[in-house]
Amino acid sequence: MEGQSMIELLTVDAHEARKVVASGRRYLDVRLPEAFETGHVQGAINIPFYSSVTPQGKVKNPQFVEQVTALLEKEEEFIVACNSGVRSKLATIDLYNAGFKNIKNISGGYLAWKKAESEDA
Repeated sequence: MEGQSMIELLTVDAHEARKVVASGRRYLDVRLPEAFETGHVQGAINIPFYSSVTPQGKVKNPQFVEQVTALLEKEEEFIVACNSGVRSKLATIDLYNAGFKNIKNISGGYLAWKKAESEDA
């Protein structure tokens, strides 16, 4: 594991993420509710990492870690995902720093999940 960054160690591809969720682990979707409603993994929990997106930029959800802590245990293993994997990487780092150690970010996010879903079918 030498030479790998912490986030590389916390990242899995979509096929591996699908196996984790199929084994009964939870899927945390950190997209905004509008994106979540357009399509999401069955049984996913939606807690947005950003509270809004404005012309000035993205506004981070100030209660993100607290909201996750209210629904998921710090020892629990779960998948973190957004649409493409960038936002969920940031969310995974925040959660890891808050004491969540059994979390995995999906490389490529929900888009990769959907692609893997069609390949695995």
